[in-house]
Amino acid sequence: MAKLVLKESAVTVDWLYKRLDAENLVILDGTINKTFDAFQEQIPNTRFFDIKNKFSEVGATFPSTFPSAEQFEREAQALGINNNSAIVVYDDKGIYSSARVWWLFKAFGHDNVAVLSGGFPSWNKVNYPTEAMTPYSGQAGDFIAELHPESMKFFEDMKNASANKTHTIIDARSQERFNCEEPEPREGLRMGTIPNSVNLPFTDLLQDGELKPTTEIEAMFSNLAEKNEPIIFSCGSGITACVLALGAELSGYKNISVYDGSWTEWGSLTKS
Repeated sequence: MAKLVLKESAVTVDWLYKRLDAENLVILDGTINKTFDAFQEQIPNTRFFDIKNKFSEVGATFPSTFPSAEQFEREAQALGINNNSAIVVYDDKGIYSSARVWWLFKAFGHDNVAVLSGGFPSWNKVNYPTEAMTPYSGQAGDFIAELHPESMKFFEDMKNASANKTHTIIDARSQERFNCEEPEPREGLRMGTIPNSVNLPFTDLLQDGELKPTTEIEAMFSNLAEKNEPIIFSCGSGITACVLALGAELSGYKNISVYDGSWTEWGSLTKS
């Protein structure tokens, strides 16, 4: 089968099934907090993308911290990823941490990447083939990371954006967490909201783990920001903010970024 070029940032399980034999296809399981288990199933020829232990700065204060270009390049090559790879990433929840993997590749200059809408649950639902979870043991790849610094925002960036309203800040947490009606799941982390931010729960973009029609998602964003506005997405720890980034890109937004530390960092380093 000819080499794949991914024209959209999300694909369906039917689309993927028909292209399993594509020579440059790389399928990644981006499920967070997962460990190898031979009794777990995966889509055929999947490679496990270990967000926590391989693709985050492990010694950092906050969870899932953005890795260096050197680390990302090394670990991507170890998974056999090449510069011409067409990457499809999924997770075991539908769309959750897979969007973080998609955004990491975008941030390091690789645009031929897409999220599998519905993830492994949707794959299983239609009884497509699976295999036992297997560690990758193939050749190293030639992937070269080219950082796009505008993709990620950090604490000092956020202080400026919040105080001076230079960006629309959209928080992907639940409405209850955003409104301080429900405690944060991270022990010891205070409730709160980044000043001058607005709320769009990432779950609003999904139905049964799959993306809602793009027209519906676009309407949600149009209520919060114009297409040409600079937007920063935040959440609890930089994972589900990427689901909003995915929805925004599919809706035609271009000037978008993700706050890496998100509320875990902001709530820890500020008092109000």
